[in-house]
Amino acid sequence: MESANGWNKQANVVHIPAYDHIGELTSRLNKASYALRSIKPFMSLDVLRSTYLLYAHSIISDGIIFWGNSSYSEDIFKIQKRIIRIVMNSSRNASCWQLFKDLKILPIQSQYIYSLLLFVTKNKDQFLSNLQVHKINRRQTFDLYVPTANLTVYQKGVYYSGIKMYNHLPTAIKDLSDDKNKFKLALKRYLLHNSFYSLEEYFNI
Repeated sequence: MESANGWNKQANVVHIPAYDHIGELTSRLNKASYALRSIKPFMSLDVLRSTYLLYAHSIISDGIIFWGNSSYSEDIFKIQKRIIRIVMNSSRNASCWQLFKDLKILPIQSQYIYSLLLFVTKNKDQFLSNLQVHKINRRQTFDLYVPTANLTVYQKGVYYSGIKMYNHLPTAIKDLSDDKNKFKLALKRYLLHNSFYSLEEYFNI
């Protein structure tokens, strides 16, 4: 069933990823970790980074807008950090925060934010602005309208989470949302600079 603006209401509710899907992602990512460890002695840092982007990044990005806000993300993040330490030849207990920045790779929660915000801007015609709803000028006139949501399962869904995340962006980045290429570049720079490890960090900045 579709809402008045054409949005499928099921998209408002968090998609609970199937255990088999998460298990498959974990298995594939562990294989990527093993492969990178195996070739590390013979490859330059640039080649290792490129291999990560071609192999591990595609696995992590698979359906991330649906599971990136779930408890499963922490398990995937642990494997991602293990791979980053392998690429950078760091000890198993080394902090990865600066390593991510040095490699210009997004931690999983930053990748979730990036992917979800690209989804929102690509489908912006499916969202209402505050101006459309309130018909009066407000300080956040051009922010997206936040619908009332009491259920946690709704608040963690793609639609609601995307609105909250978009509205929290710096104005200078939101102003680029109609130019997809400029928006992607500005958003990527912002997330690489901050290297958010959690959604709390994003919303508290």
